[in-house]
This record gives sequence, structure tokens and C-alpha cells, in this order.
Amino acid sequence: MKLNKFKEYFMQGVFFLAACVSILAVAIICYFLFEGGLPAILKIGPLKFLGGQVWRPNNDMYGIFPMIVGSLYVTAGALLFGVPIGILTSVFMAMYCPKVLYRPLKTAIELLAGIPSVVYGFFGLVVLVPAIRSIGRTLGLGGNGNSILTASLLLGMMILPTIIGVTESAIRAVPSYYYEGALALGATHERAIFRTVLPAAKSGVVAGVVLGVGRAIGETMAVIMVAGNQPRLPNGLLRGIRTLTANIVLEMGYATDLHREALIATGVVLFVFILLINVSVSLLNRRDKNA
Repeated sequence: MKLNKFKEYFMQGVFFLAACVSILAVAIICYFLFEGGLPAILKIGPLKFLGGQVWRPNNDMYGIFPMIVGSLYVTAGALLFGVPIGILTSVFMAMYCPKVLYRPLKTAIELLAGIPSVVYGFFGLVVLVPAIRSIGRTLGLGGNGNSILTASLLLGMMILPTIIGVTESAIRAVPSYYYEGALALGATHERAIFRTVLPAAKSGVVAGVVLGVGRAIGETMAVIMVAGNQPRLPNGLLRGIRTLTANIVLEMGYATDLHREALIATGVVLFVFILLINVSVSLLNRRDKNA
């Protein structure tokens, strides 16, 4: 009996330690970012840093507004492509997919999740960029293929495994009597799914979308290879842009002094964006539970 209690207390201690390590890791990251980035924001000026449209480190001009807009455009485009496909695929796998087809489809989706970012980038560079370039020239819109549209398509593909995996699990977690009750009341198969089961799984669907947003807004290597990396305000879907993450990676290797601090401050802005998204979703879910 005493041995069992000892094991129980020991495992509680292990779990508590693991939780503390996780919290400590987040706290250290926050300290590093804000300690290295906030002084740069104060030196440059918050309005000049966040609202400035020119990024020229050689001239001490550090405006990241074009990168903020570029990140938002690319992330929104990725969600526009990825979310509908991801949710509909999840519904198919959970409610329609034959058993013979389920295992190969599940394996293919898991394989998508395991493909390195640089491989996605090569795919975008070899396949998507020439295709978008050809379409742009055919329509007379110009562009060299490295554009917001290309990056959005590529990121939309990359976030599919995350959205599909979480959403499918959420749909399968809905009690079966929800679906059966809807059928008993005269709903069709499709109506029971989209009007009863899917709304009941809304919190899981939202969680999958939020994880997809985090993947899209934080992606670097693939975006660098297809987005054009031009630190200017985007003036069309077929024009190149630079995202916040790409800005950090491209210049951190040789940055010094205020330039380096400005790049760390860019990481602070990115961190705050993701934090605001997570907090907003948490508040939304809490309000839905209290409603």
C-alpha cells in the first residue's frame, strides 16, 4: 500500500516538474524576446517601427509595416485555401470514407505533415512558381511567379495536415446520438453532419484552424523560396512580398547592433500576434461555453 502511494506521489512530482519545465521554457523565451527587442522599439520609435514603410538598415530606417501586411496577406490566403479543404476532408474521413480507402488516405495526410519545409519550398519553386508566372503572363498581369498567391497556395497545402488531424478528431469525439437524433427528426445525412455534428465539434475545428494559423504565420523556409522577399507594401496578388519571419532569417546572419535588435523586435511583434490570436480564440470558446 505504501509502495503504491509512493509511486503515485512520485509520478505526481514528475508531472508537476514537466509542467514547470514547459512554463519555464515559455518564460525564458518571453524574457529573451522582450529584453532584446523592446529597447530597439523604443530607440527607433514605436510608430516608426510598426508603421514605417521603409526597411533600409544601412540608412537606419527600420519600418516593418510592409512585412506585417505581407504576413497577414499570406496567412489569410493560406487559410482561404486550406481551411475549407481541410474541414471538408475531415468530414469525408470521419463520416463518408470507406474503410478500404481510409488507411491509405490517413497515411498520405500523415506523410504531408512529415515533409520538411524546404521540400515544400522546392515544390513551390519548381511547380507553383512557373505555373503562377504562366497564368500571370497569359492574363496580362505580369509577375515572375514569386508572389503572395504562390506563397498562399503553398502554405495552404502545408497547414492541411494540422487542420485535418485536429478537426477529424473533434468530429469523432461528438457523441453518436447527436447524429442519430438529427436523423430521427427527419434530417438528411448531409444536414445532420453540417447542422448538428460539425457545430458540436466547433471548439475542435477552431483549435485546428488556430494551429494552422500558427503554422502559416510562423513558416519561414518555404515562404523565402517562393514569396519574392521584397520589403515593400504588396500591390497585387502576383507581386512579391516579405514576411516577418523571412525578414528575420534573411538578415540575422550578418546583423549587428541596432539592426540585430530590430530583427529581435520583429520577433516580438510576431510573438504578440500569435499570442493575441490564441487569447482571442480562448475568450471566444469561453463565451460559447457560458452562453
